[in-house]
Amino acid sequence: MAKYVLVFHGGSMPETEEESAAVMAAWGVWMEGLGSALTDPGNPFGRAVTISSDGSTTEGGGANPASGYTVIDADSLDAAVTLAKGCPILVGGGSIEVTEALDM
Repeated sequence: MAKYVLVFHGGSMPETEEESAAVMAAWGVWMEGLGSALTDPGNPFGRAVTISSDGSTTEGGGANPASGYTVIDADSLDAAVTLAKGCPILVGGGSIEVTEALDM
């Protein structure tokens, strides 16, 4: 079993308390559905600074900054992608980068 990091990009923010409650409920249902595959529910990200190889810094995380993450266990990249496809961020217009965390 390998560990996979789901890096979320974009997604809309709820505009009302009712929308916020519905979004949080959807995330709860998705995470509950992951069962034992869920290793770390993760967190949303805030403000970012990018550091270049020359040491210079710029505000933000590039053209499509990361907005959060979750860590799961799966048998393969394809299995991790299948689990990620149920994530509510996709309904909000976001995207998910799925990558294996390699043991070193």
